[in-house]
Amino acid sequence: MIIDLISDTVTKPTKGMLAAMMNANVGDDVFKMDPTTNELQEKMAELFGVEDALFFPSGTMANQAAIKLHTQPGDKLICDKYAHVYNYEGGGAAFNSGVTCKLIDGNRGMFTATQLQDAIAEGFGIHTPFTSLVCIENTTNKGGGACWDFSELEKLQKVSKENNLAFHLDGARLFNAMVAKNENPKQYGELFDTISICLSKGLGAPIGSVLLGSKAHIAKALRIRKLFGGAMRQVGFLAAAGIYALDNHVDRLAEDHKKAQEIGAVLEAASYVTKVENIETNIVIFYVDEKIGDENFINTLKEKNILLTPMGQGKIRIVTHLDYTDQMHEVLLKELKNF
Repeated sequence: MIIDLISDTVTKPTKGMLAAMMNANVGDDVFKMDPTTNELQEKMAELFGVEDALFFPSGTMANQAAIKLHTQPGDKLICDKYAHVYNYEGGGAAFNSGVTCKLIDGNRGMFTATQLQDAIAEGFGIHTPFTSLVCIENTTNKGGGACWDFSELEKLQKVSKENNLAFHLDGARLFNAMVAKNENPKQYGELFDTISICLSKGLGAPIGSVLLGSKAHIAKALRIRKLFGGAMRQVGFLAAAGIYALDNHVDRLAEDHKKAQEIGAVLEAASYVTKVENIETNIVIFYVDEKIGDENFINTLKEKNILLTPMGQGKIRIVTHLDYTDQMHEVLLKELKNF
């Protein structure tokens, strides 16, 4: 038995999801003739209370399309130093859009409205890039699945609006945040200009993300998706997985969060662990004693068929997910206790 806790992207479609995929009614999505993809897009737009939505093959492409539609070459976007759009999208903001990033030194991937205002104030004048976009990530990946306080997001939106800045949400794990904090999609739909939602993480679909926004934004995103090579044909087979995930896999995210809390409790009690970061959703980040070392710890557990991932700076990450069973959970907790 392999216990893969590297990411929540390692899941495979459930039997029910596979059945939905195999029975999907499909057409050519480039001509907007794939009924299942259209259904997914309409479902997501309605769920978040926005005008329109567009299916993408990946969250990175959805984020990069959003950056491109909100900016011009030479512009600047503002994000946290831990942001996925800066750290884990291959330098796409610079390569695809010719955009530089102003990084805010926040807390676990989250910053305040005051910090945003200060960052904006640094950017006026002919000598500096024109600031056009603010990017938020919820939950924060590098920050250990942390959830933003919604009232702070409202303050950030107000500052962005006052300064004529677009406001984009990288909501790769937004459903985790909403389940953890008892929030609803329409709250976010009202707040952001664009939102990317990943279906292939905690929701368990094999592929795909959706970009949400106004009719005008999504019309522009359709052109950008084509430019990026993301136009797809009978993609309804994948969209069907997304629909199934939305209907069946949202509420169960609470199970992943519970398991993460239980793992954290064991790590907190372990003598070889020096720190466990606060756990709010399905990501556990912790540090082990320097005498053991993160690489040695990961390799030792790998020999026991337990797969973890390093996050740099001595951080080790565990991510719970749909395919992490109760049996696997018992084995992991035992191995962590006996390490």
